Amino acid sequence: MANPTRSLLSISALLLSGWAFVSNALADPICVVDDRGRDVCIDHAAMRIAALSPGATELIYAAGAGDNVVAVVSYSDYPEAAKSVTSVGSHTRLDLERLISLQPDLILAWGTGNPTEQIETLERLGLPVYYVEPHEFEDIARNIDNLGALAGTSKRAKEEAKRFRTGIDVLHERYKQAPRVKTFYQVWDEPLMTMNGSHYISKVVDLCGGDNVFADSPRLIPRLSQEAVLLKNPEAIIAGGMGERNANWLEKWRVFADLLATQKGNLFFVPPSLIQRPTPRLLEGAQILCEKLDIARARR
Repeated sequence: MANPTRSLLSISALLLSGWAFVSNALADPICVVDDRGRDVCIDHAAMRIAALSPGATELIYAAGAGDNVVAVVSYSDYPEAAKSVTSVGSHTRLDLERLISLQPDLILAWGTGNPTEQIETLERLGLPVYYVEPHEFEDIARNIDNLGALAGTSKRAKEEAKRFRTGIDVLHERYKQAPRVKTFYQVWDEPLMTMNGSHYISKVVDLCGGDNVFADSPRLIPRLSQEAVLLKNPEAIIAGGMGERNANWLEKWRVFADLLATQKGNLFFVPPSLIQRPTPRLLEGAQILCEKLDIARARR
């Protein structure tokens, strides 16, 4: 005759395991809104994440989910740990076969950088795609929050997002009454390029009390002639240059003795990785840029 106590324990165990299965099956999906305004929902925290731009890589690490990243693209060089993650090509040409073989359960796509047809292929395969395309400071913080939610690392993500928001608020309060500085930011050398007022770098310039002299350009990244810059006669020129310690782009402006920025010695270098990626490190880049414009004010 079966032991009634043991039978009850067995039935209870089955009921509990069955309830756990039903509970998992009925658990609410994780849903966030990406930078294209799309609802992105997944059934469980993402454990195998593909970050298809260097900026997306930085953001997912900032959200505390670096250990979940299984694929990156070329130039994903920060943080250091990202360099050892499998590369699936460049952001402009993905190795889809290699990417799919890594079995990602979340794709972080760069809307204006990744090939549209390749991202659409991934979506047709049923892979959830979250578009990363920050244009505002708050977009950066919100992306960190969202990626933390998708990866199950919300606590760490919220801490980092708060740190970034607080840092931006501090700079806003410090410089909101500062005398304005006419500023030219050089995005590239040949061809000569800058950005208009809609670009996040222009918003850094504005945050620091600078006036982007090409803010009203109709193009996000306009190409320019040297003559166009000379006509604007900026008080300060800031360039990122090629590499973290290469300020060669500024040398070309030194020959223009009548240029106000040259007269005042206001030709400044900011490490490009700190300001040309919309990631939490933008805060550090903003602090450096603000210090450069303070120097320009002091030279009046």
